[in-house]
Amino acid sequence: MIFPAEWEPHDATWIAWPHHEPDWPGKLAPIPWVYAEIVRILHQYERVEILCQSETVRDDARRALEAHGVRQNVRLHVVPTDRVWLRDSGPTGVRDDDGSVSLVNWRFNAWAKYDNYERDAQVGEAIAGITGLPRIEPVRDDTGERVVLEGGAIETDGEGTLLVTEECLLSPVQARNPGLTRAGYERVFHQALGIRQTIWLGQGCVGDDTHGHIDDVARFTAPGVIVLAYEPDPADDENHRRSVDNFDRLQLAGGERGALRVVKLPYPRAVEMNGERLPASYANFYIANGVVIVPTFNDRNDRIALATLAELFPGRHVIGVHAVDLVWGLGTLHCLTQQQPAQGSARAPQR
Repeated sequence: MIFPAEWEPHDATWIAWPHHEPDWPGKLAPIPWVYAEIVRILHQYERVEILCQSETVRDDARRALEAHGVRQNVRLHVVPTDRVWLRDSGPTGVRDDDGSVSLVNWRFNAWAKYDNYERDAQVGEAIAGITGLPRIEPVRDDTGERVVLEGGAIETDGEGTLLVTEECLLSPVQARNPGLTRAGYERVFHQALGIRQTIWLGQGCVGDDTHGHIDDVARFTAPGVIVLAYEPDPADDENHRRSVDNFDRLQLAGGERGALRVVKLPYPRAVEMNGERLPASYANFYIANGVVIVPTFNDRNDRIALATLAELFPGRHVIGVHAVDLVWGLGTLHCLTQQQPAQGSARAPQR
């Protein structure tokens, strides 16, 4: 069993249509149109499966998609959710030795932040029912309890290497799996995802309310190639200290001896709403079949980020999606998507 890289072939991308106003306080109205634009891009490359809170939400989604010219390669399902961040509530697709796909269904506890997550906790079961794919529920070998984890907390090269952060998984405040040690997590990753090496970074980006998800700071773009969100200016903000620490850790993990290539990706200038710092990061891009969609922030570094990623993904279109409104929900493109790996053993080109 192996956790395939995001750039490997997909059968579909899963999203959930926005409906929960408190996720974008006072700003929900434009968000469905942002989602429609995301689907307009993705449906040209792969099927998009959309969970809709109710029949009314489904009808609203259909109208928005049709307004954007989306009339095919999309399926809408009435499946209630509490929130729409399927990277975290949705299951992680893995490929077995025979090429078949299974869904690793972690226990979801709403990032140990919210009380209302009962419907989100059932998303994995719902997706398994729609796809007919088998569902696996990893458990801790020390207590027998289900492992709490989110897809935004793990990043792989598809060849047995995983990136995570200590802030997310080991910090006492994260309240996911109390008592589970670094070695315990690595056993879970090996058993559930086929991981042989776990690289532990320090902290996530400033403003991230998930306690340091990896997908806002470091992403694989090919085996042995990592883009790292990096703030070079020590006078700028807290992201500088975190960036330097994460870069040093990657150097120790293989960058210094050439086993890893670390490419620095800039941050946009700080994005705030009502005095709150938001987790604006170009690293929250999503890789689909033939395309990479990248959050942009009306910032001069948008151009640098897009150019950097275009060089790293020469076989794919790299398209920016305006995310200043979207990030008010404390997540962007990678947070809201979850890939369903394609059946079969064939692998896509690494880039």
